Amino acid sequence: MSGRRTEAKGACGPQSPGPDRAPQPLPVDRTSPVDPPAEFRRLRAELPVAPLAFPDGPPGWLVTRYDDVRAALADPRLSSRRPHLNSHIRASLITPQEMAALRPSDLLTSDPPEHTRLRRLISGQFTSRRMNLLTPRIQDIVDQHLDALAVAPRPADLMASVALPVPSLVISELLGVPFSDRYQYQRLTAELLSLDRTRDQLLASKAEMKAYLLHLIRTRRAEPADDLLSGLLQAQATDTTLSDDEIAALAQLILIAGHETTANVIGLAVLLLLRPPRLWDTVRQRPELVDGVAEETLRYATVLQFGLLRVAREPLTIAGQSIAAGERVVLHLPAANRDPVRFADPDRFDVHRPDAARHLSFGHGPHHCIGDQLARIELRTVLTTMLHRFPDLRLATGPDKVPTHTHRVVHGPARLLVDFTP
Repeated sequence: MSGRRTEAKGACGPQSPGPDRAPQPLPVDRTSPVDPPAEFRRLRAELPVAPLAFPDGPPGWLVTRYDDVRAALADPRLSSRRPHLNSHIRASLITPQEMAALRPSDLLTSDPPEHTRLRRLISGQFTSRRMNLLTPRIQDIVDQHLDALAVAPRPADLMASVALPVPSLVISELLGVPFSDRYQYQRLTAELLSLDRTRDQLLASKAEMKAYLLHLIRTRRAEPADDLLSGLLQAQATDTTLSDDEIAALAQLILIAGHETTANVIGLAVLLLLRPPRLWDTVRQRPELVDGVAEETLRYATVLQFGLLRVAREPLTIAGQSIAAGERVVLHLPAANRDPVRFADPDRFDVHRPDAARHLSFGHGPHHCIGDQLARIELRTVLTTMLHRFPDLRLATGPDKVPTHTHRVVHGPARLLVDFTP
């Protein structure tokens, strides 16, 4: 770790936006598929809590330094209860009342004690023991998809053939969602995470997802199985406050987070290993580096590309900047994960980095991602097996030509064309 900033905790007193610090929109333009906008380097150094213009409503604040973001993630004065998750990126297309009707509060949009109650309901499904018991099945799923990749026409799209279907099948089995429905829920996930849809399109997608999940709940109530949905219905029998709508909201979050984020991290990890200087060969010869590759990918190419939105419940100060009650605050995970104060030479992808696992990609505090261990097992299994099965795997396009999801909340390759010797 490099030297500390004395002003990071507010030693210089409250910042004042001033005439040259008018609120600006969130930087979103990337120079490469794996690097966040370069503007974040300047913001971290000069304006760690910057006035942020929102597409609608009054301005808020953008927090970019690691220590500040980490502390804010665990600060109970910053609320996760907000009607629109991404109002710092696009204007709110639906009203809070419509949002509440379509999807009640879940783990992303609730505070204690409600958040504590909901998290307790599913935390038992994501224990290390249960995740380790899943490992042989995950290996079977990976092997099946790599067998299909080995005989597929080349170049092959790794996203469509491996990165997306593997976590989709894993989370389907864990949650109790038929894998045969994957094209429907993958389409709905893409629609719900897209930032360029109309109001009518968004409302239709939300309504379809809710109807789909409520149908699954009714099915599982009639035919329970050994899956998470059935477990939630068993909990409902003793917790009469748990509604079907809440179960559907929890299932939606687990379903989307359980396949979309992991799929994009898999694609980004392969891209980073195959681009020059081609670390694929290095890691193939030293498979003990695979865990480091996974953690460094999560840090270096953070998939939640626009940060997390919070709302101040009461006045507070972040890095010397006064935040008023009711103001919106964006905690930018990609910027924090590239902070040179926390990570030496942060703009270098280093599979030997000893502290890569200190990244904030799974969050921190009460909202730390409950499925982090599952994601790590999937990443480790996919990468280890691919390195062994496809020693000469290579990109079929230039690394800077890989198309990415520029208008989605979750960043990653839209397609990743690869070639290999069969």
